Amino acid sequence: MITTIVVLACVTFATRYLFLAKNLPFTIGPKFQQLLSFSAPCVLTAIWVPIVFMPNGEFISQLNNPYLLGAAAAVFLAFKFKNLYLTTFGSLIVFYLFF
Repeated sequence: MITTIVVLACVTFATRYLFLAKNLPFTIGPKFQQLLSFSAPCVLTAIWVPIVFMPNGEFISQLNNPYLLGAAAAVFLAFKFKNLYLTTFGSLIVFYLFF
């Protein structure tokens, strides 16, 4: 197990080093930069979709799902007010009201 952790740490460091080191003759093209701009939304989606739709390990599609209601409230508040604190605390309140 320790070998796996060390190997993964080396792979992670190597990929970061290739992008951040200034003395390497390696540049990222504009197409690849555009492709990388989608990585954060993809990672965040991979985090929240299982939490919202599968909170107990099984798919829940009812409209009274507190996770779904909290996520819907977060989307609405974010688009309406564009305020991080209002979105966070408003969606938490909706979640706890229906939980």
